Amino acid sequence: MKKLSWNKLLHDERRKTRATKKRESTNTEKGRVELERDYDRILFATPTRRLADKTQVFPLEKNDSVRTRLTHSHEVANLARSIGVRVAFDHTKEVFGRAANKWQVQRTVPALLAAIGLSHDLGNPPFGHQGEEAIQAWFRDRHTDNEDVLYGKIHPDFLNFDGNAQSFRLLARLQTLNDDFGLNLTDATLASLLKYPTFHDSGHKNAYDKWGIFESEREIAEEVWRYTGLEEGQRHPLTYIMEACDDIAYSVIDAEDTVKKGYASFYDLIDYLAHHARGDDVMKHVIKESRALNRKFKKSEELSSPELIDLSMQMFRVLAIFQMVDSAVEAFVANVDKMMAGTIDPDFKLIKHARAARLCKTLKDFNMKHGFRHKDVLRLELQGNNYIQSMMDMLWSAIVKDTDNEAFNKYGYQRISENYRRVYESATADIKKRQAKLDEKNKALPQGKTKAVLSDVDQQALLNARCQLLCDAVSGMTDSYLISLHEELRPLYDGYRRKG
Repeated sequence: MKKLSWNKLLHDERRKTRATKKRESTNTEKGRVELERDYDRILFATPTRRLADKTQVFPLEKNDSVRTRLTHSHEVANLARSIGVRVAFDHTKEVFGRAANKWQVQRTVPALLAAIGLSHDLGNPPFGHQGEEAIQAWFRDRHTDNEDVLYGKIHPDFLNFDGNAQSFRLLARLQTLNDDFGLNLTDATLASLLKYPTFHDSGHKNAYDKWGIFESEREIAEEVWRYTGLEEGQRHPLTYIMEACDDIAYSVIDAEDTVKKGYASFYDLIDYLAHHARGDDVMKHVIKESRALNRKFKKSEELSSPELIDLSMQMFRVLAIFQMVDSAVEAFVANVDKMMAGTIDPDFKLIKHARAARLCKTLKDFNMKHGFRHKDVLRLELQGNNYIQSMMDMLWSAIVKDTDNEAFNKYGYQRISENYRRVYESATADIKKRQAKLDEKNKALPQGKTKAVLSDVDQQALLNARCQLLCDAVSGMTDSYLISLHEELRPLYDGYRRKG
């Protein structure tokens, strides 16, 4: 991997500026540096608001105190910003060296980390990770059983659809302001957002759990790497902090939500941690302090039993997060030189090299056992899976203009976001022109003559664009909107099919 420089990693130019050779001129930049403007753009973007109705762990949750994707994202952003403040203020010279003053790191680094923390889940579909699996399964079913209907070979990006890649696509291309540059974020923000900086055919993929950039955004990613001094397969150092904050948030806070849902108690959690705490000082400290506070709260005659548990869990959350954040800062400072030198292990994860590593892992194990695998959660996830795959059937018919359902297709296509349709139509415009010319030529052919068809390259490109539009449409929906639209479209879709 390449040796890195903060002078490039914090590069705050925007792709649109390079393309148009004009710097944005607007009064809105007054009082803010460029990386602070990135956070504000993400905060006010429509996809960010949609996270309020997207599943974090528990689908279709009616309890307002249980997290959604939006509250989770705000919590990750807050943790990331907090670590950024610690790193920028307490470890300025040892981390940033001479670049500290030039790049105003005490402003820019916390802002950048808050931005990528807030946006890291924007591309996740409805119903959490079950939504990703449902999309993958839909494509896999058609890849093996019905490939002819899809007119080509399904690209690995769709067979292995991932919300991280969709987040990058959303910010860099789909969520347009008034052009084709998405939210037009800085190079530094786009580069650090890439948790898995690889493509489907990358030789670096094995270092990560998955690849995190769609083929459709290859040129954008390569441009961003060029200006930030990174290369394919190499993470931005601040990405490690964002990933750690995601781990901290969903390990601790999902445990709190599991207790709030009544799937386990505070005492179940503490006993589970105690069983796995042998030889771990961080876990022993959190357990000891949590038990002491619980005993103190019990002495209050004013607290009801639910209030006692709620207060005890709040204090557990405070204690656990403090330990994880503190140890994550230590681990980042201890390893940043390797990151900058390009010698860090490809599979390095900050939280796994922190003092609180076992606490984080044990909490994840607890959440899996008591929360994620609870029958109520599994039942709702299965319902979500069915809704998503059924919706994909209907929208696919509209996108490919299935001749058996023409009346429905016009209506169904219009129900896809105008932004997404515009991107799709722009990507396929040249192919459709070539198809129109072939259609005219075929009309003039004598009966019985073999008709001309699109080249294999064009057919594959058209299929890829259609699959991309389908993923854009479905992943952009909230949980309740998907169900509502499904209930609207299903009778219309089935009615026309019966009529045909």
